[in-house]
Amino acid sequence: MSRIQSVFQSLQAAGRKALIPFITAGDPDGELTVPFMRALVAGGADIIELGVPFSDPMADGPTIQRASERALAGGMSLSRVLDIVREFRAGDATTPVVLMGYANPIEAMGHAAFTAAAREAGVDGVLVVDYPPEECAEFTAGLRAAGLDQIFMLAPTSPEQRFRDVAQAGGGYIYYVSLKGVTGAANIDFDELGRRIPRIRAAVGMPVSVGFGIRDAASAKKIGALADAVVIGSRIVEEIEASPRERAAAQVETFVRGIRRALDEITIGATA
Repeated sequence: MSRIQSVFQSLQAAGRKALIPFITAGDPDGELTVPFMRALVAGGADIIELGVPFSDPMADGPTIQRASERALAGGMSLSRVLDIVREFRAGDATTPVVLMGYANPIEAMGHAAFTAAAREAGVDGVLVVDYPPEECAEFTAGLRAAGLDQIFMLAPTSPEQRFRDVAQAGGGYIYYVSLKGVTGAANIDFDELGRRIPRIRAAVGMPVSVGFGIRDAASAKKIGALADAVVIGSRIVEEIEASPRERAAAQVETFVRGIRRALDEITIGATA
């Protein structure tokens, strides 16, 4: 059983929802990324999504675009991201780490080389925004053989055939995009989520996480009552942007702890 599967199994048994925070590796500089990851765990993160910075992050809004720009300006690369995971893993053998990013850096490294390096570094899953399941079968097979989960996204516009496609190819959990837009937007249709998530969960047979547009404890709690996990990224990046360097990790921990507290207020009876 993978670390991701183990986390969801334990949370389900306890009647709790998963908190999956996102940060961009190398933002504002590489030295702070591991302290930020440790702060996320201390604040109550169950899984960490670690963004691999890319020059054209088409699914990301202005906040995460700025984070990628800062990280790239500081020399962050896919190889350095893997070094960061390796350093984090030396002190944390249990928290799953999912790399989230785009195809170009992986293509540049090569599928086999990336998969081997990711496994060695302690990565648990990979979410590549621009790898639809029908176009990355070889990559998916290589990840699966290495024991890594490939996490796919579904959107409000995804047809039910896409549910079946990601069920066959994916692993770990499904990332459901809560709205038609980019990260950081704030126009979630909770009624539509309530209709879609049970259908997705039944079709894919995996936990369903929801991201995009979650700004605070109240919206996280509403999402958590419907989904198995809540992904929050842009707001954490905004906390990093607004905090003095020496206080940024503590601020990240405080913010995440507030989201964790809200999710833990969801009763078992409210579980979707």
